[in-house]
Amino acid sequence: MVRRIDVTGAGGVRLAAWEFGDPPKTEEVSRAPGVLLLHGLMGRASHWASTARWLSERHRAVALDQRGHGQSDKPPEAAYTREAYVEDAEAALEQLGLGPAVLIGHAMGALTAWQLAAKRPDLVSGLIICDMRASALGAASQREWEDWFKAWPVPFATLADVRKWFGEDDPWVERPNPSRGEFYAEVMHESADGWRPVFEPAQMLKSRQTWVYDAHWEELAQVRCPALVVRGLDGELGRAESQEMVRVLPHGQYAEVADAGHLVHYDQPDAWRVAIEPFLDGVLTP
Repeated sequence: MVRRIDVTGAGGVRLAAWEFGDPPKTEEVSRAPGVLLLHGLMGRASHWASTARWLSERHRAVALDQRGHGQSDKPPEAAYTREAYVEDAEAALEQLGLGPAVLIGHAMGALTAWQLAAKRPDLVSGLIICDMRASALGAASQREWEDWFKAWPVPFATLADVRKWFGEDDPWVERPNPSRGEFYAEVMHESADGWRPVFEPAQMLKSRQTWVYDAHWEELAQVRCPALVVRGLDGELGRAESQEMVRVLPHGQYAEVADAGHLVHYDQPDAWRVAIEPFLDGVLTP
Protein backbone atom coordinates (compact mmCIF):
# COMPACT_ATOMS: atom_id res chain seq x y z
CA MET A 1 0.00 0.00 0.00
CA VAL A 2 1.13 3.56 -0.63
CA ARG A 3 -0.40 6.80 0.55
CA ARG A 4 0.42 10.37 -0.31
CA ILE A 5 0.86 13.07 2.32
CA ASP A 6 1.26 16.69 1.23
CA VAL A 7 3.90 18.80 2.93
CA THR A 8 4.52 22.55 2.67
CA GLY A 9 8.15 23.27 1.94
CA ALA A 10 10.26 26.41 1.91
CA GLY A 11 8.56 29.37 0.26
CA GLY A 12 5.20 27.58 0.31
CA VAL A 13 6.17 24.99 -2.32
CA ARG A 14 3.84 21.98 -2.12
CA LEU A 15 5.73 18.71 -1.72
CA ALA A 16 4.43 15.17 -2.10
CA ALA A 17 5.58 12.69 0.54
CA TRP A 18 4.87 8.98 0.11
CA GLU A 19 4.48 6.31 2.77
CA PHE A 20 5.16 2.93 1.18
CA GLY A 21 3.59 0.37 3.49
CA ASP A 22 0.47 -0.02 5.55
CA PRO A 23 -0.29 3.05 7.69
CA PRO A 24 0.27 2.66 11.44
CA LYS A 25 -2.55 0.64 13.02
CA THR A 26 -1.83 1.32 16.67
CA GLU A 27 -0.43 4.15 18.71
CA GLU A 28 2.59 2.00 19.52
CA VAL A 29 3.42 1.42 15.86
CA SER A 30 2.81 5.07 15.01
CA ARG A 31 5.66 5.88 17.40
CA ALA A 32 8.00 3.58 15.48
CA PRO A 33 11.35 5.13 14.55
CA GLY A 34 11.07 7.40 11.54
CA VAL A 35 13.04 7.16 8.30
CA LEU A 36 13.03 9.83 5.59
CA LEU A 37 14.29 8.81 2.15
CA LEU A 38 15.66 11.47 -0.20
CA HIS A 39 16.21 10.67 -3.89
CA GLY A 40 18.93 12.14 -6.06
CA LEU A 41 18.78 14.71 -8.85
CA MET A 42 16.13 13.73 -11.44
CA GLY A 43 14.89 10.95 -9.14
CA ARG A 44 11.56 10.56 -7.40
CA ALA A 45 10.18 9.03 -4.22
CA SER A 46 9.02 5.87 -6.01
CA HIS A 47 12.65 4.90 -6.63
CA TRP A 48 12.75 4.09 -2.90
CA ALA A 49 9.66 1.84 -2.96
CA SER A 50 11.44 -1.48 -2.43
CA THR A 51 13.60 -0.06 0.37
CA ALA A 52 10.67 1.68 2.05
CA ARG A 53 8.52 -1.44 1.99
CA TRP A 54 10.95 -3.60 3.95
CA LEU A 55 11.72 -0.69 6.26
CA SER A 56 8.02 -0.24 6.97
CA GLU A 57 7.87 -3.68 8.59
CA ARG A 58 9.44 -2.15 11.70
CA HIS A 59 9.76 1.57 11.05
CA ARG A 60 7.75 4.46 9.67
CA ALA A 61 9.36 5.02 6.29
CA VAL A 62 8.48 8.03 4.14
CA ALA A 63 10.00 9.04 0.82
CA LEU A 64 9.86 12.65 -0.35
CA ASP A 65 9.42 13.97 -3.88
CA GLN A 66 11.76 16.93 -3.60
CA ARG A 67 10.93 20.26 -5.21
CA GLY A 68 11.01 20.12 -8.98
CA HIS A 69 10.75 16.32 -8.91
CA GLY A 70 8.05 13.67 -9.07
CA GLN A 71 4.63 14.97 -8.12
CA SER A 72 5.89 17.89 -6.05
CA ASP A 73 5.45 21.42 -7.36
CA LYS A 74 7.88 22.77 -9.94
CA PRO A 75 7.28 26.54 -9.90
CA PRO A 76 9.70 28.30 -12.25
CA GLU A 77 10.10 31.18 -9.81
CA ALA A 78 10.96 28.95 -6.84
CA ALA A 79 14.43 28.70 -5.34
CA TYR A 80 16.42 25.62 -6.29
CA THR A 81 19.20 26.27 -3.83
CA ARG A 82 20.85 24.05 -1.26
CA GLU A 83 19.09 26.02 1.47
CA ALA A 84 15.68 25.40 -0.10
CA TYR A 85 16.22 21.65 -0.43
CA VAL A 86 17.44 21.39 3.15
CA GLU A 87 14.54 23.47 4.48
CA ASP A 88 12.11 21.24 2.57
CA ALA A 89 13.47 18.10 4.23
CA GLU A 90 13.41 19.87 7.59
CA ALA A 91 9.76 20.82 7.03
CA ALA A 92 8.91 17.25 6.04
CA LEU A 93 10.39 15.83 9.24
CA GLU A 94 8.53 18.35 11.38
CA GLN A 95 5.17 18.20 9.62
CA LEU A 96 5.14 14.40 9.40
CA GLY A 97 6.26 13.98 13.01
CA LEU A 98 9.16 11.76 11.94
CA GLY A 99 11.99 13.32 13.88
CA PRO A 100 14.39 12.41 15.25
CA ALA A 101 14.71 10.20 12.19
CA VAL A 102 17.28 8.37 10.14
CA LEU A 103 17.88 10.12 6.82
CA ILE A 104 18.73 7.94 3.83
CA GLY A 105 19.89 9.93 0.83
CA HIS A 106 21.10 9.06 -2.65
CA ALA A 107 23.43 11.44 -4.51
CA MET A 108 22.02 14.99 -4.19
CA GLY A 109 19.56 13.67 -1.60
CA ALA A 110 22.51 12.45 0.47
CA LEU A 111 24.03 15.93 0.43
CA THR A 112 20.70 17.36 1.57
CA ALA A 113 20.62 14.75 4.32
CA TRP A 114 24.05 15.50 5.74
CA GLN A 115 23.53 19.25 5.50
CA LEU A 116 20.30 18.89 7.46
CA ALA A 117 21.99 16.61 10.00
CA ALA A 118 24.61 19.31 10.54
CA LYS A 119 21.99 22.06 10.79
CA ARG A 120 19.40 20.28 12.95
CA PRO A 121 21.00 17.48 14.98
CA ASP A 122 17.84 17.32 17.09
CA LEU A 123 15.89 16.05 14.07
CA VAL A 124 18.37 13.42 12.85
CA SER A 125 19.31 10.24 14.72
CA GLY A 126 21.27 8.59 11.93
CA LEU A 127 22.43 9.15 8.38
CA ILE A 128 23.08 6.97 5.32
CA ILE A 129 24.99 8.61 2.47
CA CYS A 130 24.68 6.72 -0.81
CA ASP A 131 27.17 7.47 -3.62
CA MET A 132 27.61 11.21 -3.11
CA ARG A 133 30.95 12.98 -3.27
CA ALA A 134 32.00 15.66 -0.78
CA SER A 135 34.52 17.24 -3.14
CA ALA A 136 33.71 19.92 -5.69
CA LEU A 137 32.91 18.56 -9.16
CA GLY A 138 33.67 21.81 -10.99
CA ALA A 139 32.60 23.73 -14.06
CA ALA A 140 33.55 20.99 -16.54
CA SER A 141 31.08 18.65 -14.87
CA GLN A 142 28.27 21.19 -15.19
CA ARG A 143 29.03 21.74 -18.89
CA GLU A 144 29.01 18.00 -19.44
CA TRP A 145 25.55 17.76 -17.91
CA GLU A 146 24.29 20.61 -20.09
CA ASP A 147 25.53 18.77 -23.18
CA TRP A 148 24.04 15.51 -21.94
CA PHE A 149 20.55 16.99 -21.56
CA LYS A 150 20.78 18.38 -25.09
CA ALA A 151 21.56 14.88 -26.38
CA TRP A 152 18.32 13.36 -25.08
CA PRO A 153 16.13 12.39 -28.08
CA VAL A 154 12.93 13.78 -26.58
CA PRO A 155 10.13 13.17 -26.97
CA PHE A 156 10.52 9.41 -26.80
CA ALA A 157 7.92 7.56 -28.85
CA THR A 158 7.50 4.75 -26.31
CA LEU A 159 8.67 3.73 -22.86
CA ALA A 160 10.59 0.93 -24.55
CA ASP A 161 12.56 3.64 -26.36
CA VAL A 162 13.26 5.31 -23.01
CA ARG A 163 14.55 2.06 -21.54
CA LYS A 164 16.73 1.33 -24.56
CA TRP A 165 18.25 4.80 -24.83
CA PHE A 166 19.15 5.17 -21.16
CA GLY A 167 20.06 1.52 -20.74
CA GLU A 168 22.08 1.05 -23.96
CA ASP A 169 22.37 4.00 -26.35
CA ASP A 170 23.12 6.90 -23.99
CA PRO A 171 26.76 7.98 -24.55
CA TRP A 172 27.15 8.01 -20.76
CA VAL A 173 26.54 4.24 -20.64
CA GLU A 174 29.79 2.27 -20.67
CA ARG A 175 27.98 -1.07 -20.99
CA PRO A 176 24.31 -2.10 -21.17
CA ASN A 177 22.52 -1.40 -17.90
CA PRO A 178 18.82 -2.41 -17.89
CA SER A 179 18.23 -1.08 -14.37
CA ARG A 180 19.35 2.38 -15.54
CA GLY A 181 16.80 2.20 -18.34
CA GLU A 182 14.09 1.29 -15.82
CA PHE A 183 15.19 4.10 -13.50
CA TYR A 184 14.69 6.73 -16.20
CA ALA A 185 11.48 5.18 -17.50
CA GLU A 186 10.08 5.84 -14.04
CA VAL A 187 10.68 9.60 -14.37
CA MET A 188 8.84 9.97 -17.69
CA HIS A 189 5.22 10.92 -18.32
CA GLU A 190 3.16 10.71 -21.47
CA SER A 191 2.42 14.01 -23.21
CA ALA A 192 0.64 14.80 -26.45
CA ASP A 193 3.72 14.16 -28.57
CA GLY A 194 5.35 11.30 -26.67
CA TRP A 195 7.19 10.59 -23.42
CA ARG A 196 9.01 13.41 -21.64
CA PRO A 197 10.65 13.78 -18.20
CA VAL A 198 8.41 14.79 -15.32
CA PHE A 199 11.01 17.42 -14.40
CA GLU A 200 12.31 20.49 -16.23
CA PRO A 201 15.96 19.95 -17.26
CA ALA A 202 16.66 23.66 -16.70
CA GLN A 203 15.54 23.30 -13.06
CA MET A 204 17.79 20.26 -12.65
CA LEU A 205 20.77 22.23 -13.92
CA LYS A 206 19.87 25.13 -11.64
CA SER A 207 19.64 22.74 -8.68
CA ARG A 208 22.96 21.15 -9.54
CA GLN A 209 24.66 24.51 -10.04
CA THR A 210 24.18 25.30 -6.36
CA TRP A 211 26.48 22.48 -5.24
CA VAL A 212 28.88 21.32 -7.98
CA TYR A 213 31.25 24.27 -7.51
CA ASP A 214 31.65 23.79 -3.76
CA ALA A 215 33.17 21.15 -1.51
CA HIS A 216 31.09 19.94 1.44
CA TRP A 217 33.61 18.54 3.88
CA GLU A 218 32.87 21.15 6.53
CA GLU A 219 29.24 20.06 6.87
CA LEU A 220 30.34 16.41 7.09
CA ALA A 221 32.54 17.26 10.05
CA GLN A 222 29.52 18.83 11.79
CA VAL A 223 27.38 15.66 11.62
CA ARG A 224 27.18 14.32 15.18
CA CYS A 225 24.95 11.28 14.67
CA PRO A 226 26.10 7.85 13.46
CA ALA A 227 26.62 7.90 9.68
CA LEU A 228 27.16 5.21 7.06
CA VAL A 229 28.84 5.97 3.72
CA VAL A 230 27.80 3.50 1.01
CA ARG A 231 29.31 3.25 -2.44
CA GLY A 232 28.75 1.04 -5.44
CA LEU A 233 32.03 -0.36 -6.71
CA ASP A 234 31.28 1.06 -10.16
CA GLY A 235 29.64 4.25 -8.88
CA GLU A 236 30.74 7.87 -8.90
CA LEU A 237 32.17 7.93 -5.37
CA GLY A 238 35.67 6.49 -5.32
CA ARG A 239 37.01 4.32 -2.51
CA ALA A 240 39.66 6.82 -1.39
CA GLU A 241 37.19 9.70 -1.16
CA SER A 242 34.54 7.60 0.55
CA GLN A 243 37.02 6.45 3.20
CA GLU A 244 38.15 10.04 3.74
CA MET A 245 34.47 10.97 4.23
CA VAL A 246 34.23 8.23 6.88
CA ARG A 247 37.32 9.66 8.58
CA VAL A 248 35.92 13.21 8.58
CA LEU A 249 32.55 12.13 9.96
CA PRO A 250 32.74 12.05 13.76
CA HIS A 251 30.91 8.69 13.85
CA GLY A 252 31.42 7.40 10.32
CA GLN A 253 31.15 3.84 9.02
CA TYR A 254 31.71 2.37 5.57
CA ALA A 255 29.98 -0.15 3.31
CA GLU A 256 30.22 -1.02 -0.35
CA VAL A 257 28.03 -2.93 -2.79
CA ALA A 258 29.59 -5.07 -5.49
CA ASP A 259 28.23 -5.09 -9.04
CA ALA A 260 26.50 -1.76 -8.45
CA GLY A 261 26.95 1.56 -10.18
CA HIS A 262 25.72 4.98 -9.13
CA LEU A 263 22.14 3.73 -8.68
CA VAL A 264 23.17 1.42 -5.86
CA HIS A 265 19.75 0.83 -4.29
CA TYR A 266 18.18 0.37 -7.73
CA ASP A 267 20.95 -1.79 -9.27
CA GLN A 268 21.28 -4.25 -6.41
CA PRO A 269 18.34 -3.93 -4.00
CA ASP A 270 19.10 -7.13 -2.09
CA ALA A 271 22.80 -6.34 -1.63
CA TRP A 272 21.85 -2.77 -0.70
CA ARG A 273 19.65 -4.11 2.07
CA VAL A 274 22.43 -6.35 3.35
CA ALA A 275 24.79 -3.36 3.38
CA ILE A 276 22.58 -0.96 5.33
CA GLU A 277 20.36 -3.12 7.55
CA PRO A 278 22.96 -3.79 10.28
CA PHE A 279 23.59 -0.05 10.59
CA LEU A 280 19.86 0.65 10.77
CA ASP A 281 19.36 -2.04 13.39
CA GLY A 282 21.99 -0.41 15.54
CA VAL A 283 20.59 3.12 15.15
CA LEU A 284 16.86 2.42 15.18
CA THR A 285 16.61 -0.30 17.82
CA PRO A 286 15.54 1.29 21.11
